[in-house]
Amino acid sequence: MSTQPATRITARILGCGSSGGVPRIGNIWGACDPANPKNRRRRCALLLSGTYDGAVGVTRVLIDAGPDLREQMLEAQVPQIDGVLFTHEHADHTHGIDDLRVLALNAKRRVDVYMSIATEVRLREAFGYCFTAPEDSPYPPILSAHSIAPGDRVEIEGAGGSMAIYPFEQQHGPITSLGFRIGRFAYSCDLSSIPSTSQWALEGLDTWVLDALRYTPHPSHLSLEESLALIEKHQPRRSILTNLHVDMDYGTLVAELPQNIVPAYDGMEVEVSL
Repeated sequence: MSTQPATRITARILGCGSSGGVPRIGNIWGACDPANPKNRRRRCALLLSGTYDGAVGVTRVLIDAGPDLREQMLEAQVPQIDGVLFTHEHADHTHGIDDLRVLALNAKRRVDVYMSIATEVRLREAFGYCFTAPEDSPYPPILSAHSIAPGDRVEIEGAGGSMAIYPFEQQHGPITSLGFRIGRFAYSCDLSSIPSTSQWALEGLDTWVLDALRYTPHPSHLSLEESLALIEKHQPRRSILTNLHVDMDYGTLVAELPQNIVPAYDGMEVEVSL
């Protein structure tokens, strides 16, 4: 591991679909054109990969570990990771947690996971064996838990240097979720609004990846109209829409949106401006 800061960081959209993915079970594509591969969406997750000149490798940070994690890691050719950040406790963002076992085995150490206290409580209730070995179990725990709060500086080190990541609070219907800022890049999936105490995280952004679930309002997510209003308010240079439901066709969105606002697609990569 290196404490030298990573100077080149890439963000990869591992998944940009809503909780059921696209298509939904039953081969339900909704308004999405099945012929366009950019409409096939796994559950939301993001990979940050960083390095610097002279580094011996790459530092990798995963945001969320949903049910599609195994396929996402295989497609991105990720052998191991240096840390996982959880946005919140919902199943579509956490229920691939057992697949972190292979990443722990590959690295020969526990995987460091960072999350709010509320998320940690829920994950320990549902997946306690990942954190503490059950009595008489031959299987060791695979995760080391770290509690984080909005405004904390979370520094994760790896072979490609260190990354400083800052969580910020978001409202997600009746619960809160975490967004994350690194440099001038921010990731905001699964939210319905942003409290005034988090405005600092959205100032001077180059790229903002933002929830835009569907055209019509939703109690726990931003609609397209609401996302566009937040983009207009905070003025990032570029915005990428994620958490897209089956009514959000990629080609239609490209035609409808201004050039500085684009829909995400699985495998999309962008450089993080530091």
